Amino acid sequence: MSQFFQIHPDNPQARLIRQAVDIIRKGGVVVYPTDSAYALGCHIGDKSALDRIRRIRKLDDRHNFTLVCRDLAQIATYAKVNNSVYRLLRHTTPGPYTFILLATSEVPKRLMHPKRKTVGLRVPENPIVDALLADLGEPVMSVTLIMPGDDLPLIDPYDIREVLEHEVDLVIDGGYCGMEATSVIDMAHDVPLVLRAGKGDIAPFTD
Repeated sequence: MSQFFQIHPDNPQARLIRQAVDIIRKGGVVVYPTDSAYALGCHIGDKSALDRIRRIRKLDDRHNFTLVCRDLAQIATYAKVNNSVYRLLRHTTPGPYTFILLATSEVPKRLMHPKRKTVGLRVPENPIVDALLADLGEPVMSVTLIMPGDDLPLIDPYDIREVLEHEVDLVIDGGYCGMEATSVIDMAHDVPLVLRAGKGDIAPFTD
């Protein structure tokens, strides 16, 4: 049976944030809000938690997870960022974007694209995520909470609890956060390539 925390979307309660981070550190799978939709997340180094998320979403080994980071400094630890990329990221983070970048050796191989050696990263604009990552001190492995057979993510925390109460360790109710997917920008090469136009404004990457 999963736990259910109601965390204030603008002023997250420190006590609940600490408890949520403790669950992540101990190998738990959590549902949490972002600036685009609810997501499933777990500790970056926990293969068993990752496998649980794959089972929930019915994902194969080729599906790429995203590293949800707190800031640009964390991104630079896990991805190769040159000056031009850094300038673009500085102007567009935090925000509803997923960036595809060349991975550094800090990224577990199971999270990389097997041929291109790339990794997806993002910095959501959400106070709950920011508080979680600040307390955790490292990124969270994450995927959008879209159940098998659905086209759109689950958006109601109470519905999420009903569907996943025996599959996850924690559901964080952070209010409504939408259902529109992030914009996905491939920045692994010299020129940014928009792979998916979503919630984030793609103009900075097409000028």
